[in-house]
Amino acid sequence: MLRTSLYKVGRLVVIHFHPGSVVRSSRGSINAATSHTSRVVGFATVSAPPSSKRKMADKLSQQERESLLQPLLNSGWKVQSNRDAIEKEFQFKNFNEAFGFMTRVALLAEKMDHHPEWFNVYNKLQVTLSSHDCNGLSKRDIKMASFMDENFK
Repeated sequence: MLRTSLYKVGRLVVIHFHPGSVVRSSRGSINAATSHTSRVVGFATVSAPPSSKRKMADKLSQQERESLLQPLLNSGWKVQSNRDAIEKEFQFKNFNEAFGFMTRVALLAEKMDHHPEWFNVYNKLQVTLSSHDCNGLSKRDIKMASFMDENFK
């Protein structure tokens, strides 16, 4: 049995767990207990299990590559020479702007369950997009790259 207590501290809500039994998810948890006697205090995100599995991505066809990829290439994206992926470097005024951009992209990435490879130093962000389930470019990469271009300031 799991008992929880909610404490409201200003605008922060803290959930205090008293696990009666330990349940581990396959993804791990920040609140995972190590024994039946452990008390865990922390923050929790509760979400319902997905109703259906995510559809695997299909690699772009030659026709899709020509029509969907061209606008991205015109806006500065480049096809990598060593694998079927696209990349672009974004430069911002400062770290705060770069981090804000990364946060907006991260929210979409979580929603899509499709995460970019990226490297950030101060005001520069290098992004690589490729779909691992099809080992190449998919419509997910096109959508993510388009979102990045639309949200780049």
